[in-house]
Amino acid sequence: MRRNVLLSVGLLVALGFCLGTDTAAAIPRIKDISRVGTDGEIRLIGYGLVVGLDGTGDSKGTEFTVQSVTNMLTRMGITVPKNKVKTKNVAAAIVSAEMPLTARVGTRIDVTVSSLGDAKSLEGGTLLLSPLKGTDNKFYATAQGPVSVGGFKAAGAGGDQISKNYTLVGRIPSGAVVEAEAGVGGLQSDYVDIMLFYPDYTTASRISKAITMAFDDIEAVALDPAMVRVTLPEEVRMSGAVVDFIAKVETTRVHPDVAAIVVINEKTGTIVAGDNVTIGAVAIAHGGLSIEIRSWPVISQPPAFSAKGTGQTVVTEDSHIQAEVEQSRLVAFDESSSVAEVARALNALGVSPRDIIAIFQALKEAGALRARIKII
Repeated sequence: MRRNVLLSVGLLVALGFCLGTDTAAAIPRIKDISRVGTDGEIRLIGYGLVVGLDGTGDSKGTEFTVQSVTNMLTRMGITVPKNKVKTKNVAAAIVSAEMPLTARVGTRIDVTVSSLGDAKSLEGGTLLLSPLKGTDNKFYATAQGPVSVGGFKAAGAGGDQISKNYTLVGRIPSGAVVEAEAGVGGLQSDYVDIMLFYPDYTTASRISKAITMAFDDIEAVALDPAMVRVTLPEEVRMSGAVVDFIAKVETTRVHPDVAAIVVINEKTGTIVAGDNVTIGAVAIAHGGLSIEIRSWPVISQPPAFSAKGTGQTVVTEDSHIQAEVEQSRLVAFDESSSVAEVARALNALGVSPRDIIAIFQALKEAGALRARIKII
């Protein structure tokens, strides 16, 4: 099992090396590493009620849920005192969504529904009509529909419970309808801006050169690390074939430049390194100290026929401490070792994922790791 874990980590580290091979299939398209300037999105948020729950809704002490229910019933012509409202089948929720800037009226988008009160589960619930607005306080869409949580939660009378996945957050696929557009019209300008997902000077320069080489009489200029401006040809503007032109630009392949970075997830022991990560000439010796402490209770009884009140039963603990130092091995790295060589060498040390994390951090401190470490 230990060896399998080590091999898995080695494969994760070497994955960046494999993906970095310069083959036609591995080179991404422009649309895979960037977007057209009008392809952004705005974040929407709203408040709503999830009804139809099986006794897993908010408690009566959640005042905003009770207030929402009474206000809703009042608008429907039904007057109910607050102290008569029971909310065990109702839950207050925050509704969020992301609407593309190019979305038209009638476009459907996905929404996320998150419990706001002390509900136990949103399983089986239905979100009532909820307006969604953007940061400009303008309403853009309305959401409604059955909530899918992808799991369940059940509890017994004795306090025992069983659950699968998280049931206080759910999604409604295509649950919101766009009611107002974001104001971004068609492609009417004389140029198109290509926005990089991860701004980089080298990648932006390569995109502009790739577009210039792929199309005749096309001007593509990298304005900054995040944007490349492509001037639309006159014949494209006159014919109205802007969409077809952008589609061709998006499918142009460009080899992006990736920064040298090692990503470490200490929660899971996962390590991922890119192709550009190298290590200078260095020698590594790694060994561990294992300490095991075991204790067990020992009961001491007074002697037989002891006088009354002169002896008592005492519980003490006996412990045993054992320390073991693992034998360390020395591994030397040559100058500019590749990611694959680093993975093989670390596996040769027979270290665990946690130890590999410590080794990378030590290499960084020694100045031998030519990459940035990012811990997530």
